[in-house]
Amino acid sequence: MSTEESSRFVRIRVEILLEIHDEDAVTAAALRRIAEDEGVPDSERAHVEGAVTEDTAEALAYLVDPFDLVGEVEGVELQQASWSSERVEYDPDSPEWDLDDDDVDEDGGLDDESDGEVRGIG
Repeated sequence: MSTEESSRFVRIRVEILLEIHDEDAVTAAALRRIAEDEGVPDSERAHVEGAVTEDTAEALAYLVDPFDLVGEVEGVELQQASWSSERVEYDPDSPEWDLDDDDVDEDGGLDDESDGEVRGIG
């Protein structure tokens, strides 16, 4: 029996590129989320607030939660997730950013050896 036939676990790789138009709004939203998050111990709160204030990519990573993507999907339970954020240079005309070709092998099929990864803070 192949892995596809026997495993109940599925890995979904997602890469999202966001353009920030208002860094202050993103930071403010992250700070509001931190203030409302009872799961953040008081001893860590100042550190987390400092991180999202200093780096908008950190603020975004705090706001974007992979658990939200599948929380309402019937029949599945998220077992593990990790994500990160980073500032990148983006040129929509560059072949590097052509996402349609990322996971296609030489034969035009899906490339099982893709080196894509899930990104975000985790």
